Amino acid sequence: MTVACTAALFRQTVVLLSGLLMTFAVSAQLTEDIRDIESSIIKIYTTSAAPDYFTPWRLMNPSQSSGSGAVISGNRILTNAHVVADASYVQVQKHNDPARYQGRVQFISHASDLALIVLDDDSFFDDTPALEIGELPEPNTEVFVFGYPVGGRTLSITKGILSRVEQQVYAHSGEFLLAGQIDAAINPGNSGGPVIVDGKIAGVVMQSAGGGRTESLGYFVPPDIVRHMLTDAGNGQYDGFPDLGFRTQDLESPAAKAAYGLRPEQSGVLVIKVFANSPADGVLRENDVVLSIDGYDVAGDSTIRLSRTLQTNYKHAIDLKQIGDGVPVRFSRQGEIQDATLTAQRRQASYSLVRGEQFDALPEYYIYGGILFVPLNMNLIKRWGADWTRTAPVNLLHARSQWSSPEKQEVVVALQVLAADVNLGYHDVRNWIVDSVNGVPVRDFYQFTRQLRDNKDPYVVFRGETGYQVVVNHDQAVASEAAILSQYRIPSAASDGLFDAGQLAAQP
Repeated sequence: MTVACTAALFRQTVVLLSGLLMTFAVSAQLTEDIRDIESSIIKIYTTSAAPDYFTPWRLMNPSQSSGSGAVISGNRILTNAHVVADASYVQVQKHNDPARYQGRVQFISHASDLALIVLDDDSFFDDTPALEIGELPEPNTEVFVFGYPVGGRTLSITKGILSRVEQQVYAHSGEFLLAGQIDAAINPGNSGGPVIVDGKIAGVVMQSAGGGRTESLGYFVPPDIVRHMLTDAGNGQYDGFPDLGFRTQDLESPAAKAAYGLRPEQSGVLVIKVFANSPADGVLRENDVVLSIDGYDVAGDSTIRLSRTLQTNYKHAIDLKQIGDGVPVRFSRQGEIQDATLTAQRRQASYSLVRGEQFDALPEYYIYGGILFVPLNMNLIKRWGADWTRTAPVNLLHARSQWSSPEKQEVVVALQVLAADVNLGYHDVRNWIVDSVNGVPVRDFYQFTRQLRDNKDPYVVFRGETGYQVVVNHDQAVASEAAILSQYRIPSAASDGLFDAGQLAAQP
């Protein structure tokens, strides 16, 4: 072997050794960085008891579950809302510490599936450094997921890649918000754990892709949504995400664009609904075309471009606003371009006749003549089980697709009949939607219950949409109330706060 060959081989060996040493150094540093984060990852134990919407005066059996969280500034633990929803007792546990400490929910945003837990004893946080909220990483960035999934008691760390970022339906709340998708393994118990990039929180794990059609796919709440929640929590009062009060459809058809006054090079979305008493009411009209929102041009497929790598639904530009913020909107009305600023307001209770799922709240109900009446909401519909889209009554599911209006804001359901003489002939009535009472259309549950409470007619006639009627003798309804409640062991004829149930008995 020549001297030149020997020298070349030596140089290659030196380069190889240098590379190995650098790899070891990076790996050691990475391991050390992970170790620094471990002490800030918290395991959360929750005991919860959700209301039973089939018998709304009762709670279902208490259940225990666990989740994950991360310590952030202010001696707070950031986690998912669904980890502590309907919680009656919350405990937290540090990494490598067998002791459990009692915590309490300081703030919860079910819409964004985020919550903050605090402890009365701040010494818990002496050896748990607060993690910073970072920025949303670029796609194809390597991420680490920390948490306490099922299958063991100790902290688990998985690695994955951020594959895409777009609007997703949050499983907990049904909200359509920005979410990141990663291919790291996510299992029950991971919920609420942080997604870490460069030592900072780049998201909060919230759900995995279900249905058995995908493998190792999960979603996390991105930093923008986390910051929105933290800002909302600043005054301790939940405001949530704003809404401008209009709905649109995609406008990609050349014929439709021309019909509504757009030139071929213009793009936007078609306004198909403007809700009364909303920020858009009196400003936008049906068949207007929204061209831009908050300075972002709206494409015909309802997307806006936030950055070179991020294009998502225009709703995200509204989601980032706080209540009271101004939102500039440019729109076209039959080819005439106009500009307006809408003031972001709290969302109405529901834009549909069916209210969204609620948590940490007791259901409303009213029993009159032995008939259990309730307002229709997603809590009730989901009471039919995980396959509720197939098993819930069709008439209740159909109501979800109907818009609310000032004349009709809510659906009232005769859920079941508590058999008694006063309701003889109607014992088989179940899940029946009441359309009117004594000829007065039902507007909402509030108006419905007060009409019954204040009734002076000898008979009350409930009528459904198809014309089917249920007739109750009012004096018998009043006289039999106490006996029916006693027979079925029901504490009150009305839910707490609906009104004084005793007033009904006082009617002549």
